[in-house]
Amino acid sequence: MTTTTLAVLVPLLPFLGAATGLLLGRTAPGFVRPLAVLPTLAAAVLAITLAVHQGSGKTLDAATRLTPTGSVPVDLSLHIDGFAALVAILVTVVATCVQIYSTGYLRDDPRYASYAALVSLFTSAMLLVVYSGDLMVLLVGWEIMGICSYFLVGHYWETPEARAASLKAFLVTKLGDVPFLIGLFALATDAGTFRITGILQTVADGGLAHPTLIALLLLAGVAGKSAQFPLHTWLPDAMAGPTPVSALIHAATMVAAGIYFVARLLPVFAASQAALTVLAVMAAVTMVGSALAALAQDDIKRVLAYSTIGQLGYMSGALAVGDRSAAVFHLLSHGAFKALLFLGAGVVIHAAGTNSLSAMSRMGNLAKRIPDAFWTMSIALLALAAVPPFAGFFSKEAVLVAAEHTAFGDSHIAPTAAGWTVLLAGLATALLTGAYATRFWLMAFRGSGQEAPDHGKQPVVMNAVLWVLAVPSVGFGLTSLVLPDWFDGHTLSPSLTTSVLGTGVALVGGLLTYGAWRAVQFKEGAATPLGAVAAHPDADPATSEIEAIATHTQAYGSIASAPDPSDPGRLLLGPLHRHAVTGFHLDAVYDVLFVRPVLAAAKVVRFLDREVVDTYVRGAGAVPRWLGVLVRRAQTGNLQTYLSALLAGSVVLVIAAVTLANVYAGS
Repeated sequence: MTTTTLAVLVPLLPFLGAATGLLLGRTAPGFVRPLAVLPTLAAAVLAITLAVHQGSGKTLDAATRLTPTGSVPVDLSLHIDGFAALVAILVTVVATCVQIYSTGYLRDDPRYASYAALVSLFTSAMLLVVYSGDLMVLLVGWEIMGICSYFLVGHYWETPEARAASLKAFLVTKLGDVPFLIGLFALATDAGTFRITGILQTVADGGLAHPTLIALLLLAGVAGKSAQFPLHTWLPDAMAGPTPVSALIHAATMVAAGIYFVARLLPVFAASQAALTVLAVMAAVTMVGSALAALAQDDIKRVLAYSTIGQLGYMSGALAVGDRSAAVFHLLSHGAFKALLFLGAGVVIHAAGTNSLSAMSRMGNLAKRIPDAFWTMSIALLALAAVPPFAGFFSKEAVLVAAEHTAFGDSHIAPTAAGWTVLLAGLATALLTGAYATRFWLMAFRGSGQEAPDHGKQPVVMNAVLWVLAVPSVGFGLTSLVLPDWFDGHTLSPSLTTSVLGTGVALVGGLLTYGAWRAVQFKEGAATPLGAVAAHPDADPATSEIEAIATHTQAYGSIASAPDPSDPGRLLLGPLHRHAVTGFHLDAVYDVLFVRPVLAAAKVVRFLDREVVDTYVRGAGAVPRWLGVLVRRAQTGNLQTYLSALLAGSVVLVIAAVTLANVYAGS
């Protein structure tokens, strides 16, 4: 089997699994789970085989003319280099873990067949983006992911949160896709082709006429897809979807697509110093703002969502200083431990009956009840906080080293201002990441009080997947040192300065959080945090995630969502907490600037349509109707009446004619 055939099969197998699963979902439900897992697993095996067979130094290029389109043709082409091969492995492995995990997590869900098919289609679309060598074909996968995310985030459509979140995710990402599409056409017009190899050659020859405009238009789409400021607000709300979907979106698909796109076309963005500066500022604001917001969130999945936004900011920062190796390295590392965190969060939510950290902090022995999730999530949180020797340490340090080189003038790709912006924001974010990772661990696993109601043991497959993902969370960081050829020949080894600074500030953040937590515990004067309660006596325990997502009060009463005075994040942030918990009111700003004006304009249009346009339409129909009524009444069928009317009409006409004749004669 040729490498080209292998490459075609990788995205094709999940697509066929999705199509077959949808067709057989009702008629043969027993085949749904095998069709969800096996094609994705086979794609993962083929992606690994292709990467090994191809090697790190080779690039696979193959193309077939899809359709003649005049001066800029569209080709069904492949362009697979070392980065594409590694990202494809990440996508297929995480998607396989998500599908296996979902067989246990959603085993009683009546809509599992459509869910599994959409996950497979989602995976296939991301693989199309990764392997595609033509931007128009890439755009197809880009848009299919947006559609799949709409349905998957809104899987629990019974809840208003899920419906609103799916619509918001779709609209916000489409808001960025409009300038993105314009940028793609402008890029193809300047380069004369949609082929990535042709575009890169045009950039190398200095053939781009409008590099800054094109780069900024493309960045708008990247900001929407990869949840970067200011189009990041959809991602925290997308937590209303099932937890495995969150793991897939946050770790391997959707948000990774924008980062991968910039990495693949980095020379286009590097052709404009202004674009790199904008990207650096966008990354810095995203990193720091999302880390502050994560420190204030109570929902366990929203903490991880803001964490994802911040880590994507690291990747954007690496791209802003012109180092795509560091960006893709952190993308791969982050995909492993963030998938583990989300899937582990699903186990925690199942065991606790709520996704509220405040409620979990009032529970005793939660860590002992779910030891697999406790140990694996502890590993993932250490990787997130970039504590050596876990994977996150090596990849985050690679970003900081790249920023350091640019800041001190050792790189000629990006301006030094971009390097300093990314470096300082990265260090500040490392401090905050250590703080919210420690807060997460303390509140989720070190709570005290009465034990949570027992919701049963988790299926074996869920815990098994956690341990599978724990392996790369520990050891993937050494990959860049062992296989540097896969990363443009860069070893990506950490420097002493950034290692000491990055790890030091992360440890400081963790120690500050632990100190604040202990201080609050001591202030309360008891082992049990203030307000600790058992399950609400009049409510049934939440036995499924849909209940936990819909409301915390079903299992724990109104106290579950009440502010927790033992929350160390509240003490650390102080007055900033009330702003950070809302994401610094960005949704409120958008509501004032965009939502309300659009709704007001819609009301005006509705008024004009109903009161003006419809009035004319109704009037146009009423006049003939009235004339018809008059004519109908005149049709009596009486001959004498007709003759009398004819005679009267004739008399009137004669009188009128004589009068007019006299008038003209007198003049």
